[in-house]
Amino acid sequence: MDDYYTADEEDCYYSSDHDESLGGIDNDDSEFHAASSKKSTTQVITQESLLAAQREDLLRVMELLSIKEHHARTLLIHYQWDIEKLISVFVEKGKDSLFSGAGVTVFDCRYGGDSSSLPSSSSNMSCDVCLEDVVADLMKRMDCGHCFCNDCWTEHFTVQINEGQSKRIRCMAHKCNAICDEDVVRSLVSKKRPDLAEKFDRFLVESYIEDNKMVKWCPSTPHCGNAIRAEDDKLCEVECSCGLQFCFSCMCQAHSPCSCLMWELWRKKCRDESETVNWITVHTKLCPKCYKPVEKNGGCNLVRCICGQYFCWLCGGATGKEHTYRSIAGHSCGRYEDDKERQMERAKRDLDRYTHYHHRYKAHTDSSKLEDKLRDTILEKVSNSEKKELKLKDFTWVTNGLNRLFRSRRILSYSYAFAYYMFGEELFKDEMSSSEREMKKNLFEDQQQQLEGNVEKLSQLLEEPFDDFSDDKVMDVRIHVINLSVAVDSLCKKMYECIENDLLGSLQSGIHNIAPYSSKGIEQAAEFHASWSSSKPLDSSGETSRPEKASGSRDSEDMVCSSSKKRPRREGSFTNSKVTLLDLNLPADFIDQN
Repeated sequence: MDDYYTADEEDCYYSSDHDESLGGIDNDDSEFHAASSKKSTTQVITQESLLAAQREDLLRVMELLSIKEHHARTLLIHYQWDIEKLISVFVEKGKDSLFSGAGVTVFDCRYGGDSSSLPSSSSNMSCDVCLEDVVADLMKRMDCGHCFCNDCWTEHFTVQINEGQSKRIRCMAHKCNAICDEDVVRSLVSKKRPDLAEKFDRFLVESYIEDNKMVKWCPSTPHCGNAIRAEDDKLCEVECSCGLQFCFSCMCQAHSPCSCLMWELWRKKCRDESETVNWITVHTKLCPKCYKPVEKNGGCNLVRCICGQYFCWLCGGATGKEHTYRSIAGHSCGRYEDDKERQMERAKRDLDRYTHYHHRYKAHTDSSKLEDKLRDTILEKVSNSEKKELKLKDFTWVTNGLNRLFRSRRILSYSYAFAYYMFGEELFKDEMSSSEREMKKNLFEDQQQQLEGNVEKLSQLLEEPFDDFSDDKVMDVRIHVINLSVAVDSLCKKMYECIENDLLGSLQSGIHNIAPYSSKGIEQAAEFHASWSSSKPLDSSGETSRPEKASGSRDSEDMVCSSSKKRPRREGSFTNSKVTLLDLNLPADFIDQN
C-alpha cells in the first residue's frame, strides 16, 4: 500500500497512537472548505431570472452612456453582450464610432425632443415608400430621422421578423444602417399580427443567450431550462444545478484532461466502424472476383472464396485450383512488395495501439460505474458504524474518500484518450521528434501509473467491511483512506501540471487547452441573483416600471457538442405581464399544460 504514496510527507498523517485526538483530524478536503466560500465564476440563470440577468447588463450600459434601453440592447447585441469589449471600443474610439458601428443613431428632431414627434396631426405628409399622402398621426419617424407611414413600417417589420432578423431590424430607407426602435416595432406589429409581436419579444429575450458567448444553455436531456453564465471566456468545466457536468467550451460532457478536439476525435473513433474496418484490413483479403473479404482458416496459402474463386493468400492474385507444395497452377509470386507489407504492418500496429488505450479507458469507465452502484452499500456501512459505540463518531472521511475516488477515476479514464492522441502521429506528427515523443511519453506514463496504483488502493480500502471492524482497525483504515485521498489529489494535480506545462505547453499550436484541475471537483455554478430590483423592467431613463416575469419550459433531444451550435428556436407567448418560452417540438398536451 505504501509503495504508491507519493504525496508530500507533510500532507499525510501517520500515527500509532489511536486515541480520541484522531477525531479532530479531517480528510483531504478540509483545506478546501475556506475556498468553497469564494465567489463562483459561473452562475445558473433560470427561466425566472433570465430577464433580470439581461436587464442587469442593460442597466450598466444605460448608466454608462446615458442612453435608452433599446439603444443599449442594440449595442449589446452588436457586441454579443460583451460589455468589456463595448467599453473598450467606447474608450478607444469614442461614442460616435461606438454608435455608428452598431447602427445606433440619436436624431435631434426639428419638431421637438422626441425623434418620433411630427407636425400637427391635421397636416398631411408624403410617404416615400408607397408615395401616398398620409395624415401625420399615421406616420412614424425613427431615431435616424427617416419617416414613413405606419402601414409601410408594419409590412417591413413583418418581413424582417419572418426572416429571423427581428433582433436587429434596420431602417428601410436606402443605405440607412440605423436599427429601429423596438418599442415602435412592437407597437405597430401587435396591431395586425400579435403572434409576430410575441415572436419578436421572444427573440429579444433569448438573444441574451443565443448571441452571448458568455452564456450558454445547459445541454441536459431533457432540457432543465437553465442557462450558465461564465464571468470570462476561459476554458472551464461546470456543473449545472440540475446535476449535469459539462465543458463550457464544446458543451460535451466534462472531459479534462483531454482537449475539446481530442475528446471529439476520441468519441468519433469509439462510435464509428473505423476500427472494424481496420481489423478486416489486417485479418482478411479481398477476393479478386467478387471483392468480398475472406479470412484464412487454415495453413495453406491457396484460398477459395464462397463464390468459387481460388486466389493466393500471399499476394491476393487469382489462381487455378491445382497446386503442389512448391507451386500453384497458373500463378507465381515470389517478389516482395514493400508498400503492401508496410501498409499491413502499420494497420495492425495502429489497431493494437488503439486497443491498448481503449481497453484501459473503458476499464476505468466501467469501474466508475460499478463503484457508483456501491455508493449505497458504502453509505449503509457508514450508517451502521455510526450506530455502534465506537470512539470514532465522524465518518465523513468515507464519503469524502468516495468522492475523491469518483473524481480520480474520471481523470484516469480520460487520460488514456489524451495519451492516445498526445503520443500518436495523428495530431502532433510534426511537433515532436521521435526521441522527444518517447521521453514525454515515459514522463506521463510514470505519473499515470502512480495515480492508477493509488486509486486502486483507495477503491479497495473503501470496499472493506469497516462497519464490522474494531475501534483500532477502523482508525487504521481511516488514516489510510485520508492519506490515499491526499496522495491521489496531489498526483492528479501534478498530472495536470505536466500536461499543461511539459506536454501541451511546449507545442506551437495553441488549440489544445484543458480545463484547470480543481481539488474540489468540477465547480457547481452558483444561482444568479440580480444586484438590483428585477421585478420591474427598465424604461428609457433607467427607472423601473411595469412588472414582468419570465417562465416556461424547454426540451432537447441531443446534447449540444459545439460551442457555436445553438438550440432550435421556440415559439411562445410574450405579454406585458409574462414571458412563456415553449418548444414547438414538445407534444401539444405538454404545451397546453404549461
